[in-house]
Amino acid sequence: MSDIRHSLLRRDALSAAKEVLYHLDIYFSSQLQSAPLPIVDKGSVELLEEFVFQVPKERGAQPKRLNSLQELQLLEIMCSYFQEQSKDSVRQIIFSSLFSPQGNKADDSRMSLLGKLVSMAVAVCRIPVLECAASWLQRTPVVYCVRLARALVDDYCCLVPGSVQTLKQIFSASPRFCCQFITSVTALYDLSSDDLIPPLDLLEMIVSWIFEDPRLILITFLNTPIAANLPIGFLELTPLIGLIRWCVKAPLAYKRKKPCLSNGHISHKVAKDSGTGTDRDSHLLYSQLHLSVLQVLTTLQLHLTEKNLYGRLGLILFDHMVPLVEEINRLADELNPLNASQEIELALDRLAQALQVAMTSGALLCTRDDLRTLCSRLPHNNLLQLVISGPVQQSPHTALPPGFYPHIHTPPLAYGAVPAHPAAHPALPTHPGHTFLSGVTFPFRPIR
Repeated sequence: MSDIRHSLLRRDALSAAKEVLYHLDIYFSSQLQSAPLPIVDKGSVELLEEFVFQVPKERGAQPKRLNSLQELQLLEIMCSYFQEQSKDSVRQIIFSSLFSPQGNKADDSRMSLLGKLVSMAVAVCRIPVLECAASWLQRTPVVYCVRLARALVDDYCCLVPGSVQTLKQIFSASPRFCCQFITSVTALYDLSSDDLIPPLDLLEMIVSWIFEDPRLILITFLNTPIAANLPIGFLELTPLIGLIRWCVKAPLAYKRKKPCLSNGHISHKVAKDSGTGTDRDSHLLYSQLHLSVLQVLTTLQLHLTEKNLYGRLGLILFDHMVPLVEEINRLADELNPLNASQEIELALDRLAQALQVAMTSGALLCTRDDLRTLCSRLPHNNLLQLVISGPVQQSPHTALPPGFYPHIHTPPLAYGAVPAHPAAHPALPTHPGHTFLSGVTFPFRPIR
């Protein structure tokens, strides 16, 4: 590598960057012929840092700076290289060598250039770059993944109005990248503050993607060999927990955004700036997203069974549900229950639906006792209480279908004793305002 370095030092910055890609392409191509997983040695990384990211090797030396035109030309060189290299294995190892974080001073330059490269690949639809970026997101710590996600959101959802349509079109070009991108943005925008609520354009795009093909959010899971223990600190196999967090917390997070009453009135300017129409659009989008997530969850039992993982792998970890429930409880306490009762009820309804469907499909592995302990501090919610209580233990003579849930205010055995036609037994009291119909299962609460 030292001979290569000396020859590169005599070249200008762009020629040296192009040349180092050429040398590493030859180097890794020859390695792949003898080893399926070539080792990226320190010398290769140092060449890339010095001649691509312009980080000097000598201590104390001033870093070189490419001007904007030179940086654009460098991005074009890299885009062209990945587009023209026909072997995916070589593309992947070069991309990994370029952009895998090393924990040194070059990482800022590395991440900055990566964001610009992927943004360019989106703009000109360079599928090989997007596929490499999808693999990078899968094997890189989440703290770096969210930085890439933020760069793309800034470029396509914030800086130029209407540019989100360009990002939206990559859905058919690279579904795998779209899946990883969704997982990244749900990790970035956790609704913990007003600044971390996803932009409306981003939300609308993701909802349209998932509504068009709900299996999109399972692509990584369905096409990845599953390790016994998933690494900690990396993106999840699916964006399911992040999407559930969005749907459940959204009613409370948007209520928190709204201006508070001052002496019973809101000023004209504040009312104008509160974005009522935008909030209404977002509520409809979250409702549609919630339905799509539930539909995806219902398919997971089949997929987990096919992979021989049913009951062994929880795609939604119970440990991730704990902070979600704590956040809901905190938000419910912050908001005045008298002014936010509908939002609290909607959030808890969605939480209950997600918990029930996730447990039934095998995506969430926990017991009812775990749920009771977890949800014990939440405000009361009828649907959530039904989920926590679980199905009634049916006698062999009952006419009720398996898995029937009791009414929340009625002891479980009461339904076994109440006949199907209460009018024939006037001595037996019925629950006021509720008619019990045998054989009718408890439906989901309507999504609002």
